[in-house]
Amino acid sequence: MNRTRTVVLTAAVALAAGAAGVFTAHQDQPAAGSASQQAALDKLLALELPDSASAKRPLSEWKGKVLVINFWATWCPPCRKEIPAFSAMSTKYRDHGVQFVGVSIDTESNVRDFQTRYQVSYPLVIASPSAVQLTEALGNTSQALPFTVIVAKNGTIGLVKLGMLSEAELDRKLAELTRS
Repeated sequence: MNRTRTVVLTAAVALAAGAAGVFTAHQDQPAAGSASQQAALDKLLALELPDSASAKRPLSEWKGKVLVINFWATWCPPCRKEIPAFSAMSTKYRDHGVQFVGVSIDTESNVRDFQTRYQVSYPLVIASPSAVQLTEALGNTSQALPFTVIVAKNGTIGLVKLGMLSEAELDRKLAELTRS
């Protein structure tokens, strides 16, 4: 009975998160960060999260690069849909000082299985559901998934996007942020 209740609750949360993501998918947040957004970004970048092999990965290890941080989950259909484009852009911009990292709100085993099955070309780390609360001050007031933050090389917010980020939009933004 408890397992059934857990599955039903997980499915309800997944549907609610997906619905919130779809509902707000076209609501871009401002690119320039306010002081509160920058403080939230600094907190986010101070996190050290385990990857699918339980190795701790500090987000600060990619300081000085354009950093694309994507909050997602294996149970989130829009999240899974955008990952192939993120992988392609990760490969395209790898030599231009861009680093992608997926922050999964999921279990280590689910992320490991997903990474094996889909060959994601960038690091995936695991966070507790409470990590999504950090995104509220960045513009994710509904705390929905997917949610993406792009950090410029200088450590400021380049873009925040609630909902799916298209490959074309991502490509344009990364081209802009990597011009020297």
